[in-house]
Amino acid sequence: MRAVVVTRPGGPEVLQVRDVPEPSPAPGELLVEVAAAGVNRADLLQREGRYPPPPGAPAWPGLEVSGVVTGFAAPAGAAPGSAPVDPAGVPWRVGDRVAALLAGGGYAERVIVAGTHALRVPEAVALVDAGGLPEAVATVWSNLRAARLAPGETVLVHGGSGGVGSVAVQVGRALGARVVATAGGPERCARVAALGADVVVDHRAGDVADRLRAATDGRGVDVVLDVLGGGALGANVAALAEGGRLVVIGLQQGRRGELDLSALMARRASVIGTTLRDRPAAQKDAILAEVAEHVWPMLTDGRLAPVVHARLPLAEAAEAHRLLASGDVFGKVLLEP
Repeated sequence: MRAVVVTRPGGPEVLQVRDVPEPSPAPGELLVEVAAAGVNRADLLQREGRYPPPPGAPAWPGLEVSGVVTGFAAPAGAAPGSAPVDPAGVPWRVGDRVAALLAGGGYAERVIVAGTHALRVPEAVALVDAGGLPEAVATVWSNLRAARLAPGETVLVHGGSGGVGSVAVQVGRALGARVVATAGGPERCARVAALGADVVVDHRAGDVADRLRAATDGRGVDVVLDVLGGGALGANVAALAEGGRLVVIGLQQGRRGELDLSALMARRASVIGTTLRDRPAAQKDAILAEVAEHVWPMLTDGRLAPVVHARLPLAEAAEAHRLLASGDVFGKVLLEP
């Protein structure tokens, strides 16, 4: 089969389509014919040699896909022919539409995935567009849960126009929170507002901190969902209300920052850091089970919809990476085998 491999770490030109061995499902795994693979910033880091895949994962990038189940292997200890089950315990069947969370290997024609790390794509959602949902939805849900976001609280979503941010705005709103988001430029701010943000601050216009204070009547926000990292650490702590929680899920502005502990202590606030890719399988099982119960139904009733910027052929993976790195993407970029 064909897959996009990293011939050597570096720029996007090193992404090349090559023939790789066909995947074979182990017990409890599904074989999926890929309709689309989501492109994430973690993939850019892997291409640069800064985020290697975990042990046992394919060497090529790709953390999420959508597609169709074409085969499976019976779970360990089950009778021959028994099907793996989804997060709700329902057996999979050949032909089922699926969106799957992977540890790697999504930039390919076929993938294997644990049955419990896959979600059923509702008929209301285009199968290709579902390829950009699993990583973002699992990231948003697990981190809003870690932050204990409650209805009526205010959540600040940095990068509301991004792949994770566009999902976070919709999910935060659906959970009954007041959503404040940042985006760059009037047009992008308007589009983020249309997703459900109550307030959108243009980070290109300066005075972000002042406008965030004004948006909360000087109180601050209860939760910050942050993709910026070290460079925004001080500003994020300053934006917190008393008892606020800062959740760091990205490092776009670096791995290191200066933390004023007195500011953190005065707010009786906390800083939380998480990752998703390298979590143990059991933790991913639990996250996907909660997503299936609490978030996935939002796709059916219209509270959540995929936001897709571009759909490109698998052979144009390098262009997809250039596009994502440009900062001009609104939502997700998808690769179609």
